[in-house]
Amino acid sequence: MFAEIVFTPGGILAWLLVGLLAGWMAGVFMRGFGFGIVADIIVGLIGAFIGGLVTSLFVEGVAGFWGSVLIAFVGACLFIAVVRALAPPRKA
Repeated sequence: MFAEIVFTPGGILAWLLVGLLAGWMAGVFMRGFGFGIVADIIVGLIGAFIGGLVTSLFVEGVAGFWGSVLIAFVGACLFIAVVRALAPPRKA
């Protein structure tokens, strides 16, 4: 039962892997470098949620692994853009 939950395509490890890839890619794309492994996973998972919500409004069906990574990447970029827009400006 545990292996089924963790290792299946919709399992926890798959979520973490998609979150890590999407968060890292968004960190590189939006900032020039990643945020660190834990922050990359968190940003990627939040991005996957946001991307999934936005995509579900326009597309119906299953995206597969790489489609999920792409959707999570777009969502993570949106998430980073919103956080930057709402955050106070940094002093150099």
